[in-house]
Amino acid sequence: MASFDIVNKIDLQKIDNAVNTAIKELVNRYDLKDEDCEIELDKKNKQIKLQAKQEMALQSLIDVVLSKLTKQQLDPRILDLSKEPNPSGKHMHQNLPIKEGIDKETAKKVVSFIKDCKLKVQVSIMDDQVRVTSKSIDELQSTMAKVRAHDFEVPLQFDNMRS
Repeated sequence: MASFDIVNKIDLQKIDNAVNTAIKELVNRYDLKDEDCEIELDKKNKQIKLQAKQEMALQSLIDVVLSKLTKQQLDPRILDLSKEPNPSGKHMHQNLPIKEGIDKETAKKVVSFIKDCKLKVQVSIMDDQVRVTSKSIDELQSTMAKVRAHDFEVPLQFDNMRS
């Protein structure tokens, strides 16, 4: 039986490249010159740490990071932007966790969506990924197309295509 996995994997090297180019832009930005801004990638904890004097400058940093991620062909939704900035002393801090893997709720949404499409495939949740199997490669390709067209609010990739 043919199968593939629906995953949410990140390429840490591309994120590193995006952060480095954001840091280079930060040095040249006149509007952020006196804001004592910092951008740092914490690879161990998989998060991007931002620091600025004011919330407006912090928002500019977020915009710079998101634009650099997009230029590296990374979906900006890999960052968790739901957390509020933390004021500490003279600075505002914000940690942007990098989301990897598919959480259980999203996996259930993907499974129910595929089942609602009435395709001849079997779908199962395996840890932080969704496995789709079928006897027909055409059915698998049709499933991929339908999943790509739907927005699950998480960047999804297709991995391990086996026939």
